[in-house]
Amino acid sequence: MPRLAHAIGAAAAAAALALSTAVTAAALPAAAAPQPSTTQPTYYLALGDSLSVGDQPNAKGVTLPTSQGYADQLYATLHRTDANLKFYKLGCPGETSATMNKGGICGYKGDDRYSLTARKGNQLTAAVDFLKAHSGHVTLITLDIGANDLNGCIALGTITKIENCLPPVFAAVETNLATTLETLRAAAPTATIVGMTYYDPELAEYLTGKSGQTFAKASIAVAGVFGEILTGVYEKLGALVADTFTSFDTTDDTQFVTVPHHGKLPKDVAVICKWTWECAAPPVGPNEHGTKQGYGAMSSTFLATLQKAGFKP
Repeated sequence: MPRLAHAIGAAAAAAALALSTAVTAAALPAAAAPQPSTTQPTYYLALGDSLSVGDQPNAKGVTLPTSQGYADQLYATLHRTDANLKFYKLGCPGETSATMNKGGICGYKGDDRYSLTARKGNQLTAAVDFLKAHSGHVTLITLDIGANDLNGCIALGTITKIENCLPPVFAAVETNLATTLETLRAAAPTATIVGMTYYDPELAEYLTGKSGQTFAKASIAVAGVFGEILTGVYEKLGALVADTFTSFDTTDDTQFVTVPHHGKLPKDVAVICKWTWECAAPPVGPNEHGTKQGYGAMSSTFLATLQKAGFKP
């Protein structure tokens, strides 16, 4: 704040100045009190699973939320051009498309978290509550959900078993995701909604030997089908799609690049090793969550999608 400091040494000069100020003040109307800004903030609401809260493993291999997630980095970029934009995260590590709507994993404001018999709240209800409380002021909603639904099938270990297990899981994800999007749209008709497709952490199996390489290659098709299903639901219900499946070069298994400690790897595997903790040595890895750089790549995918659509926060 600028400051004015005038030193007047002579008493006569000081008296003259005081008299002049008093006369001038009497002649002018009283100054109006400063008015508070009437500009209301706008909001970016981040929803989803562990990726939406920036989960990463620490040095002991414990996976914890961080401030380096794709949503955090996307907000930081958007905030540089819109200081009025505020950020709110509701993501839940371990969330599935079903628990997103029905709850059971994370607690939210208003839940009785201390009662052993209380059912934990659901993220969708918490999101709707937030949207209603800030009606007309939420300009952006991002969402990644569905990957955890696949865990039971992936644990079966072989591509044949996984492929046979997935059809009903994919159908459930479609139904649940549609419910989520319809509910969000009803609560925030003017908000821009962007959903994300997933990268393929199973590509890291390439490092385990010949059978792992076969598994990794076959996993690309499975991840691709999942991405198409998610894209179809998002687009059908008017949401934009941040195609992380593509930005992580998931189908590029013909180019080879050199990766420290691993030698030459197909580009898709190299990206997984660089942008996730899947190839890290124990106890940190293997861990499917993004590194800071990997989350940055996801953030860039969201940003490019928004820019292409002409989004203004």
